[in-house]
Formats: sequence, structure tokens, C-alpha cells
Amino acid sequence: MTPEDWIRPAHLDAARKAQHEIAARAETADRLPEAPALVAGVDCAGAARGAPDRVRAMAVLLGAEARSRPLATGLAEGVPAFPYIPGFLGFREVPFVLEALAKLPQRPELILVDGHGVSHPRGCGIATHLGVVLDLPSIGVAKSVLVGRVEGELGLEAGSTAPLVWKGRRIATALRSKRGVQPLFISTGHRVSQDRAVRLVTEWLAGYRLPEPTRLADKLAGEARLAAKEGATLL
Repeated sequence: MTPEDWIRPAHLDAARKAQHEIAARAETADRLPEAPALVAGVDCAGAARGAPDRVRAMAVLLGAEARSRPLATGLAEGVPAFPYIPGFLGFREVPFVLEALAKLPQRPELILVDGHGVSHPRGCGIATHLGVVLDLPSIGVAKSVLVGRVEGELGLEAGSTAPLVWKGRRIATALRSKRGVQPLFISTGHRVSQDRAVRLVTEWLAGYRLPEPTRLADKLAGEARLAAKEGATLL
């Protein structure tokens, strides 16, 4: 059973301890199907304007054969119990992401998360957090660097990569997913090796900056946010 402090810590010290415990359980070797048939994408962000302290989480389930057509979606929203503290944002978001994923009719074999995995000061970004709590392979697909720096030169062509290094070790890979766009930072979450994480994200690209699972989760979360805003306006 997952300790309550891994999801809803009572205070900052408990949250810090939880992150160290989760990071210690994260597996960085491949333990997932060769070709995952069901992949979930997760995006989590603030809710509509006028409700700045709310979180909205969107989960999208995709099949390997129709990658741009969601099989199912799950949405969860609410007021986070944990305060906004950089490096601990997972504790604001994970409860709602778990709720959104629970609304999917099938359990995915892999989760792609809009955020970091082990490329985090305590090795516990939201992708690692979710992967360990759910006991599922997960990958972090981040749009900016949290810690570390890119070593070497990252090419301009789509598919170019360079290591993101922190304290002398590679914690993620900078990936140019499309020519002319800012890179993504791909990191192991849980039960996926770094090299396999990059290959899987690359396989799920469809001409956009983001891979389809997180792109569609982001798109649908935005549509839900707009619908909620319009509904509030009508009221």
C-alpha cells in the first residue's frame, strides 16, 4: 500500500522524505513491453482564470494503431491541499492525476507525463512520482530544464539529441523533436531506461513539438479549461 505521505504529505519535511523514498524505489532499467499497446498521456495545469489555486489534470489513453485518436479521457479538478513550492509541485498535482487516470477504462502499459522524471533535485519529478505510486513504466517529457545543463551542441535537425548532465551524470536527454522548435527534455520516470525513453518519445512524435500522448492531453485540457470558463461566464 502506498504511504499517505507519498500522495498527501502533512508538511514540507514529510514531502521531502517522501520524495527521497520514491526516488530510491525508481527503476531505471526497462521493464515494459517491447511495443506498448496502450499509452496514456498526462497534462496537469492551473484551472480557468478566476480560480488560480485550482488544478486541472487530463489523462488521455491512446492505442498504438490509432495514435491521434483517443480511446478514452479522464479529467479531474480541484483545490490542491499542498502549497505552491518549487520542486514539490508533484504533491499539488499527483492526487488529481491519479483521479484522472482512474477514470480511464483500461490500465495503460506506459505513461508519458508533461514534466520531469529523475531529472529533479531529489530524483522525484512528477513522472517518477506517478510511476512508482502506480507501479507503471513512465517517462518525463519536460519543456524546460529544472536542474543540470546540456553538454555539447544540440543540432538543429529534428531527432538531434544531447545529454542533460547534473553533478557529473546524465539525468535526461535534450531532444529536438521538430526543426526550429525548442527542445524537449526526456527523462526516465520509472521502469524505462533513458535511451528507451528517448526512442519511445520519438516514435510517438507526429510532426509536432510534443509526442501525441502529452500533446493531446494538453490540447484537451485547454479545451476543458475554455469550456469551464465559458460556462462560468454564462452563469
